[in-house]
Amino acid sequence: MVARDIKNFGEIRTQARAYFCYLFSKNLPNRLPSASSESVMNKMRKIMGDLRDAEGIYLLDHRGVQISATILNGFIEKEDDVGLIRSDRAYYYRACKERRCTITDPYPSLITEELTVTASQPIFNEKGELLFVACIDLPLDSVLHIAHPMPMHSFTGRFFRAGYALFTFLLAMIALLLLVKSVSVFWEFGANYKAIDIESIFKSTILLTLALAIFDLVKTLFEEEVLGRGDQHSGASDPHRTMVRFLGSIIIALSIEALMLVFKFAIIDTDKLMVAIYILGGVSALVISLAIYVRLTLSTNREH
Repeated sequence: MVARDIKNFGEIRTQARAYFCYLFSKNLPNRLPSASSESVMNKMRKIMGDLRDAEGIYLLDHRGVQISATILNGFIEKEDDVGLIRSDRAYYYRACKERRCTITDPYPSLITEELTVTASQPIFNEKGELLFVACIDLPLDSVLHIAHPMPMHSFTGRFFRAGYALFTFLLAMIALLLLVKSVSVFWEFGANYKAIDIESIFKSTILLTLALAIFDLVKTLFEEEVLGRGDQHSGASDPHRTMVRFLGSIIIALSIEALMLVFKFAIIDTDKLMVAIYILGGVSALVISLAIYVRLTLSTNREH
């Protein structure tokens, strides 16, 4: 998940920076005729109130030395940080070099030990001389949510999320029942394996295959719709990927069942072999249709 979050951050970095620049420009312009550390920190507290997930805010002077306490979430002041030299940190020298609002790459936080992003804003006087650098630390997952909110965080999203959770649970129960039913066929014969007939083996194989297909669908729905591990770049779980995985499971299940029927009819009733061949033809048609669907989907995504 860490690698995926970093990749997603690279994709929404511009939007995230624009959002932080808006917050800074709205509450803390970078050119103030009479700026003091107290007045700047008061404005920073207001920004922190808007960012409820913010880990901390602090102020650096023109040399990169921290001149304020680190205000943690809940407005708890950490006085030990006063006097620390931050001039070698990216959020300081980037802000000085670019002379505008900037954000860093994700890095491990000293406060929470989780990946964090720091947004910084240089503050100049009326002569254009650097006075302070205001900094805000925000967890990476919060930055991702701010820059690209997920639908599942809304009321409607939570409602559908609960619905998907219910349906995945019921489907998982059906897959479990199919598994128990297929295994119970062998339990009926016990140690007398010679009494097992071909018909029972085929029925058990078909039930197991169906249970596997349903279980794979449950896994896909649970990961993408309930846990929200779909493609965050599109803002939601990718329906195309869900469709491809579901159809892939169905194709595998039908292929196995068609193979079983070929062996079954070859042994029991050769007159019905054409039925298995028809199923194989249907599977081939599904494979071709799925290939066309994937090709068209990829072409559409490239255009957008």
